[in-house]
Amino acid sequence: MRAPAAGGLLKPGDTLVVATHNPGKLREIEALVAPAGLSVVTAGDLGLPEPEETGRTFDENATLKAIAASIASGHPALADDSGVCVDALGGEPGVYSARWAGPGKDFGAAMQRVENGLQAAGAVTEEARSARFIAVLCLAWPNGASNTFRGEVRGHMVWPPRGDNGFGYDPMFVPDGYDRTYAEMATEEKKDMSHRARAYAAFARARIPRQ
Repeated sequence: MRAPAAGGLLKPGDTLVVATHNPGKLREIEALVAPAGLSVVTAGDLGLPEPEETGRTFDENATLKAIAASIASGHPALADDSGVCVDALGGEPGVYSARWAGPGKDFGAAMQRVENGLQAAGAVTEEARSARFIAVLCLAWPNGASNTFRGEVRGHMVWPPRGDNGFGYDPMFVPDGYDRTYAEMATEEKKDMSHRARAYAAFARARIPRQ
């Protein structure tokens, strides 16, 4: 039996545009929506530009990306905005998680920047290195209507980075209740418990009229 997508908002065979140019995010979102039987295309497949992320929150950035892709494509679109919020750094990098990696997407340098900040803050214990991975999914329709769904996983940051799976800050982040980083987990294991999976679970439970 196929799983429902967004509580019946989308039905098997519907086209869903995934509004991301990040291959790691794309793989995770495709794996989450696959059981719903949707026909997934990406913004890149359609030649859609990636809008500038000018929002100050995950919700704002996910919404602007989803609405832009939906209006341009004429199909419902799903966008994600996510990042890691490190408590000792005042919640940074947060919505700027990708920007900390620079135009070359150097997350090795971004993780080193996080570690430098933690060391400067004297955050050397597990408790002092607490962090949250947050994901917000936005489902948007061609008429401009949209809804957002949030997922969060708490944990702590480790150094040096560990593991070869995942992407971004995954090698630094150990979720509460685990002794392995996201990047040390098998894809299926992370898919079932990640911040993005929790956001998708909220999306799948939704009861919102089809637009």
